[in-house]
Amino acid sequence: MEQGEVKKRFKAMNISEVFPNPTVKRVIFQIIFPNLFYMENKIGELQLKIMKEFPQSTLLFRRQILFADIGPGAKLEDISSGSDKETGKKIWQFKSDKDFKLNILTDSLDITSEYHKTYNLEGGDKFRDIIKFVLDHFFEVTSIPIITRIGLRYIDECPIPSKDNSAFKSYYKSSFPLDRFNLADASEMDFKTVVRNGDYHLRYIESLQKINDEYKLILDFDGFAENITSEDCLTITDDLHTIILEEYERTIKEPVYKYMQQRREG
Repeated sequence: MEQGEVKKRFKAMNISEVFPNPTVKRVIFQIIFPNLFYMENKIGELQLKIMKEFPQSTLLFRRQILFADIGPGAKLEDISSGSDKETGKKIWQFKSDKDFKLNILTDSLDITSEYHKTYNLEGGDKFRDIIKFVLDHFFEVTSIPIITRIGLRYIDECPIPSKDNSAFKSYYKSSFPLDRFNLADASEMDFKTVVRNGDYHLRYIESLQKINDEYKLILDFDGFAENITSEDCLTITDDLHTIILEEYERTIKEPVYKYMQQRREG
C-alpha cells in the first residue's frame, strides 16, 4: 500500500443498530511497529495523557521460555545467553473503568474490549473512539511514522439451536462440509482461511466448540494490513471493520439477528 493513501473503499454496512445481546465476546485492536528503544522514557508522559480514560496502571513482565534438548552430558547453563540474562519483555498495561485494556510494549500496542457494544454506531460507547483517543496521544508522544502491521479482530460466540444440520443451516451460511459430515456426529469441526481483500487481508475461522456443556459456533475474524503510515491508521481500521462486518453478515441468518435483539435476563 502506498503511504498516505487508502486505495480501496467498501460498501455501506447493513447492521445499523446496537444489539442488547450481541454475539461478539472480544474485540482486539493492535498495531506493530519497529522496536522503540526510548519507549520506557515516554510511558510516563503517555500515562498522564490517557489517565482520564485509563486510570488503572500496572507494569507486567512477559518471560520468554526456552525449550531445548541439552543431552545427557550438557549443563543447563551451557545454553544461557551469557550476559543477556533478562529475556522478558516489559508490558505497560492500562485499564479503564469500562473494562477496556491497553497493553504497550516497545514494539506493539493493543487494545482489548470484552465490554464491546458498537464500533461506531450511536447508542453505545464506541470502540472507535477509544482507538482514536489512544492513537492520537500515542503518536503525539512517540512520533512513529510507520506501522508495520495493523489488525482488528472480532471473536463471536454464536448460538446453535440444536446440533443437527437442518437447524444449523437455518441459522448460518456456514463453510463447514455438512454435505459430507453430520453435525450431530461431530465433537469438533473447524474451518480456516486467509484471503486477500484488495490491499488488506482477512483470516476467517469457524469453530464448533462445547462451552459450559453447550455447543457454540465460534466465529473469529482477523483483518489486517501491513506497512502503512501512522496517519492512515484510523481510516484503515474503519476499512478492516467493514470487511469483518460484511463477512459476519454473510455468515449469519435472520434467527441470529432475532437472538441478538433479545434482552438478557437480569
